[in-house]
Amino acid sequence: MAEKRCYYEILGVERSASDREIASAYRKLATKYHPDRNPGDGDATVLFKEAAEAYEVLSDQEKRVRYDQYGHAGVDGAAGGFHSAEDIFEAFGEMFGGGIFGDLFGRGRGRRSSRGRDVQIEVTLTLEEAAQGVSKDIKLARNKRCDTCSGSGAKPGTQPKVCRQCGGHGQVLQSAGILRVQTTCSACRGAGKIVAEPCPDCRGGGMTRENITLQVDIPPGVDTGTNVRVRGEGEPSLEGGPSGDCYVSLRVKKHKIFHREGPHLLVRFPISYPQAALGATLDVPTLEGPHELKVPAGTQSGETFQLRGKGMPSLNSARRGDLVVEVFIETPKKLTTRQEELLRELAELEHDQVSPHRKSFLEKIRDYFSPAEEH
Repeated sequence: MAEKRCYYEILGVERSASDREIASAYRKLATKYHPDRNPGDGDATVLFKEAAEAYEVLSDQEKRVRYDQYGHAGVDGAAGGFHSAEDIFEAFGEMFGGGIFGDLFGRGRGRRSSRGRDVQIEVTLTLEEAAQGVSKDIKLARNKRCDTCSGSGAKPGTQPKVCRQCGGHGQVLQSAGILRVQTTCSACRGAGKIVAEPCPDCRGGGMTRENITLQVDIPPGVDTGTNVRVRGEGEPSLEGGPSGDCYVSLRVKKHKIFHREGPHLLVRFPISYPQAALGATLDVPTLEGPHELKVPAGTQSGETFQLRGKGMPSLNSARRGDLVVEVFIETPKKLTTRQEELLRELAELEHDQVSPHRKSFLEKIRDYFSPAEEH
């Protein structure tokens, strides 16, 4: 079975693409590969279904979050299943009737109130915060409905006029062979109205900027690239639709002790030669504090020990990863006189070739001025 292509690659958009960009990309592909435009072309039909499956996932925020985290495995069984163009019309009936396609295939002509734009902000967490979950106060700049004109974009005392070119629909129809393609009205740019006298505060846009603080609850187990959705905290819709959402994109800082690999943590722990040879009981660090680890006699440098359930929690699951402790023998840079004597004695017992004892600088001076008696 051929491996599925990335949904973002299919639609030709970035992973950070907005809902509007995703919808626009799908509209272009559906227009290009629709079976009515490509009669008898099996490849076009496959691409048409492929684009529909990609749009089905990426236009649904919950499916999109699962797909971003786990790839195709995260939406297995929740996407696709289209056998014909009619299946797609049935699945996206509302969309074909008045959504991003409008009258693309001659199905209705009502103008819908679109939802507000989504906003996105990046937040940095420590590994401990990612493991335990945390509530963060996040400062966010976004657009809001203009207080002066109540979002109409018109100067107080005046009203926007219905666009003559599109009749207030915001869209115009263009014929393309057997298809009728709906495009955004160039005169009103999809608003359906023309502002003759713009509001002085928003300059006719209907929006002004505001700075707010959101409290966002971040669940345990998140990782870099995880998105937390805060419903309704995006920008408002000037057409009466629902507000957009705020997506908090998370980045987890590197830890000075632990290295993270998914739900598992790795820590490198130094031990001495006697500990490795004779065995020892160590207090190794974990996210919850020191944990006792018994190292058997004869442990080799680079050997690993697994502490089950001492890693990171899994997102939306009660399971935890493991902590892998890799021990390595640390060679001391300085030795006491007694330590050196014992190591030299051990070397002699093991018949190891070692460097001779190094004389101190004062010993060398004393030998220089007091040469040994000649025999």
